[in-house]
Amino acid sequence: MALPNVSERVSHAEPNWFVKKGFIQFADHHHDDRVGFWCAAPDGAQKALVGAEPTRFYKPPYYGVRGWLGVYLDVPNVDWALIESIVEDAYRCTAPAKAIAELDARRSRS
Repeated sequence: MALPNVSERVSHAEPNWFVKKGFIQFADHHHDDRVGFWCAAPDGAQKALVGAEPTRFYKPPYYGVRGWLGVYLDVPNVDWALIESIVEDAYRCTAPAKAIAELDARRSRS
C-alpha cells in the first residue's frame, strides 16, 4: 500500500492489490496447502527464480502462463528484502508511467 496509487480489494475470495490493474494476489490455501502470493513479473523472472529456488518460487495456476511468479511465504527464513524487490518489480510491470515516475521521485528524495 506504500506504492503510489495502489488500492486493495478482495477478488477471487482473497486480497488483491491494484494499480489500474492487478499486480499481486494473496494465495492463502486457495489452490494448495501453502501460503504465498502471485505477482506480475518481468520477462524471464519466473523461469529464473523457479529454476533457482523451486522450494520458494513456483509457476502459479492460471496466471503462470502469462509469466506471473508464485512466491511461498511459509518457508523458513523469508528474505523480506527480496520480497520487497519482487513486489516493486510487480508494480513496475503494471503501473502507469506517471505512477512509476512518482515512485522514482520518492526514491530519489530518500
